[in-house]
Amino acid sequence: MIYGYARVSTATQGRDGNSLEEQEAALRAHGCQEIVAEAFTGKTMERPKFQSLLERLQPDDTLVVCKLDRFARTTIDGVQTVRDLFNRGVKVNILNMGMVENSLTGNLIMTIMLAFAEYERGMIVERTQTGKMIARQNPNFRDGRPKKYSPTQLKLAMELLEAGKSYKQVQLLTGISKSTLIREKRKM
Repeated sequence: MIYGYARVSTATQGRDGNSLEEQEAALRAHGCQEIVAEAFTGKTMERPKFQSLLERLQPDDTLVVCKLDRFARTTIDGVQTVRDLFNRGVKVNILNMGMVENSLTGNLIMTIMLAFAEYERGMIVERTQTGKMIARQNPNFRDGRPKKYSPTQLKLAMELLEAGKSYKQVQLLTGISKSTLIREKRKM
């Protein structure tokens, strides 16, 4: 049996050939008879559908993934998983690398590629943290989502509440949710 595994980190991920649809199409084109897909972070190997798939694999089955980073994010996790699959007689095909051979050379190539994938992930995290650090030096920087309502809108809403309007009435007049009104009132 040939199984395919497709993964995105978020349900909305869809760039550079990493969308679930693109991965599934590539896996079908490579003869996968069953495809397991999930939206789950790659930071951990404790992905429910992936773990279930690993448990179902039998000797002479093949596990196909499009890219190494869809499979594992750390060298240790990737090597341990592939070795476990090899010990169970399961073949591993990573489409952007080819069949991973259960040989010294195959293990070396896979380990090097996993190390590069882990390094790349680390560089992305480092660049992100550096960018945030630089952005925080700007006095106008606000971490997180931008505020939905201006201070003027919130002030008006608080004045309406103080004038005896109910939360429901203020919500209808301003469009500001009751929970936001309550939170703003607590701040004052």
